Amino acid sequence: MNKNTINIGLVSKGRLFLESQKLLKSKKLHIYSERGERQLIGKIKGKPNLIVYLYHARELLEQLSSGNLDIAISGLDLLKESEINIQKNIKVEKKLNFGFANLVLAVREEFIDIFTTLDLDEVAEEYFKKNKKFIRIGTKYPSLTKTFLFERGVTNFSCVRSLGSTELMPTVNSATLISDIVSSGLTMKQNKLRPLNDGLILKSQACIFSSKKSKKKKGLKSLIRLLTK
Repeated sequence: MNKNTINIGLVSKGRLFLESQKLLKSKKLHIYSERGERQLIGKIKGKPNLIVYLYHARELLEQLSSGNLDIAISGLDLLKESEINIQKNIKVEKKLNFGFANLVLAVREEFIDIFTTLDLDEVAEEYFKKNKKFIRIGTKYPSLTKTFLFERGVTNFSCVRSLGSTELMPTVNSATLISDIVSSGLTMKQNKLRPLNDGLILKSQACIFSSKKSKKKKGLKSLIRLLTK
């Protein structure tokens, strides 16, 4: 990547990309691609020093932490879930008014004995005594989930990493509970899942992030001021 350019990272698809694109347009920063919409590198009209790179959401933060990207828009949940050595190189410049979602702990509706984390602690302890193994929680957020439950004294569990549709894991018996990001909650409800009463792990939203490794790059501070005002 050229040292004279400011590299902007956006999530490559979905509503977060559309909202990020809308934010840039509101600041007179219009993205275009010379090779069509499927290209993962774009430019900004009239701003030859700005390059836009489209990444998968998790990879985007890794690139930002390494300094390959200078500024990016992604979700707070992904930053909080990332490794400490990634987090320490990233600064939250502004929380944005879109991308709202909650990371919650949920269980199948028919589990009438689990409504709180205290209930979970009791059930998990009994499950371990009876089966000699931990109750399983399916998630793409094992770090946040473990920290949340450990702080509440729940220890008899293991996290099973989800590679796709987390909501299906209790149905196919690969997990008893899940922790997952929800916005409307409709998908969980359709899959007969309900959040625990005190199962809110994190409130997330889209943020503008910058790389601490790029803080001296020419023009970056003025771009951050433009996007955050």
